Amino acid sequence: MAVVLVDAGGTNIGSVRYALQRLGVDAALTADPARIRTADKVILPGVGAAGPGMARLCELGLVELMRGLTQPVLGVCLGMQLLCTHSQEGDTACLGLIPAPVGRLAEAPGLRIPHMGWNRLAAKKPHPLLDGMGEDGWAYFVHSYAVPVGEYTLATADHAGEFSAVIARGNFHGMQFHPERSAAVGARLLKNFLSL
Repeated sequence: MAVVLVDAGGTNIGSVRYALQRLGVDAALTADPARIRTADKVILPGVGAAGPGMARLCELGLVELMRGLTQPVLGVCLGMQLLCTHSQEGDTACLGLIPAPVGRLAEAPGLRIPHMGWNRLAAKKPHPLLDGMGEDGWAYFVHSYAVPVGEYTLATADHAGEFSAVIARGNFHGMQFHPERSAAVGARLLKNFLSL
């Protein structure tokens, strides 16, 4: 199985690659359109801000390519947000593959933004991506922006209100948390993606 990590400048690429290696998959890091187009699975990692993330995809000539992919695609953290329509962060137009907005997390007394640390996942819809997650799955988050709960939400977490932790539309999937840092639950969900 050919799995590629899109080299869009995310700082978590090394840890995602290592997590995949622990599952027996050696994912190539590439910005080569031909390799991305012919891969069995495509992962768009990302840490940082929406504007520079989209600028990097534009600079590499990958925007239309990403929009045309038909194999399973997974966006991780910022990568998930880039799959959506628009981010409030920097008023950024994103890939538009999942018709959902990205907004800043709500402020609340005693809660920090960015949201950093472990949070409980709550499944909202059955989906092969969530198989075996269990009722008490916890994942590790680092983010200030999130996708509101909506039609494409598979699982949520709560930080001053519910937000989408896992989303999917067709062959496009997203995880707002870092599966590579989320112990057994993260490994299970990555394995589920590889099995799609």
